[in-house]
Amino acid sequence: MSVKKSFEEINEKIKKGTVVVVTAEEVIDIAKEKGIKDATRYVDVVTTATFGPMCSSGAFLNFGHADPPIRMAEVSLNNVTAYAGLAAVDVYIGATEPSKDKGIEYGGAHVICDLIEGKKIHLKATSPGTDCYPRKEIDTYITKDSINEAYLFNPRNCYQNYNAAINTSDRTLYTYMGVLGPNMANINYSTSGELSPLLNDPFLRTIGIGTKIFLAGTTGYVSWQGTQFVNTVARTEKGVPLSPAATLAVIGDLKQMKGEYIKPAVFEKYGTSLFVGIGIPIPVLDEDMMMNLAIENKDIYTQIIDYSVPRRSKPSLGKVSYAELRSGTVTLDGKKIPTAPLSSLSKARQIAAKLKEWIQNNKFTLQEPIKAFDGVTGLNTLEEIPERS
Repeated sequence: MSVKKSFEEINEKIKKGTVVVVTAEEVIDIAKEKGIKDATRYVDVVTTATFGPMCSSGAFLNFGHADPPIRMAEVSLNNVTAYAGLAAVDVYIGATEPSKDKGIEYGGAHVICDLIEGKKIHLKATSPGTDCYPRKEIDTYITKDSINEAYLFNPRNCYQNYNAAINTSDRTLYTYMGVLGPNMANINYSTSGELSPLLNDPFLRTIGIGTKIFLAGTTGYVSWQGTQFVNTVARTEKGVPLSPAATLAVIGDLKQMKGEYIKPAVFEKYGTSLFVGIGIPIPVLDEDMMMNLAIENKDIYTQIIDYSVPRRSKPSLGKVSYAELRSGTVTLDGKKIPTAPLSSLSKARQIAAKLKEWIQNNKFTLQEPIKAFDGVTGLNTLEEIPERS
């Protein structure tokens, strides 16, 4: 007889303190030792996590009104431009926005993390002035405690798999995948593999709009499918995509976040990014779910993509497992090539363990999605319209 569980049943176990929670790495040995059916009976929740650069991130801020009031038209925070085309004192600051004076050495990601750390942020704003908002400029300082709202809203995080990057050209490339040396000098990749959230629930049976998550040290939520979400990709027999696929848009209270789980980053000669810590609990609803959760790095593959090709559709030089990538070298065309992760496995393990602790201590219950990601398929491309002669 097959094993079936529900969100409600598992949440009741959390409240009673009888829930069995393990991380996505721990469940692999449990499934091997007990078998899929008995492991399904035994384990209730598996915690997954990732900590890596997620460029499509940013924060909405509401400063509160000055006296006399101002409708902010141009806004800078620590000399980083924030988008003010929302309302009088609402802005959105993007993680990759560079500083006006420091360039990529300080950007939106740094402002966000400085806010989280409780530091003072220099706010400058100008306005043409209106009858109801007569003030034309303001120059002051803010902190996360002095402003009304501050929440992280990231349009594309937590990629379900991502390409490994290589460079076959004879010059060094500076990319969002890090520095790629010439003539296949190195391979960079960015995922926590068997610990990664969307690789453990490849068909997103338990992850959708409304899913409650660990976001940068506090409770967050999945708010929508992430931008560039794709579900029409090639998959392994176990359902794992062989290339970038699903993504998540996530939201959470910036004021409650912890600096140890969110960090600014500078990619040499490329730009600024934001390392975001995300953990997602996956309920063990049945044996099929356990089969997915027991996935190992040796069974998760990605493509080695040549970033020296200046086209969106770059060629693949072959597929590689995360076990091979994690080993430190990959052999390609008879050449041993060193590999390096951009994401932090040790930090992902910390997040999975912290989320496990929260659930065990009844500080975090599961939220069934209020809506699945229906009808999302492939990506459109931006076509250039030629000028008329």
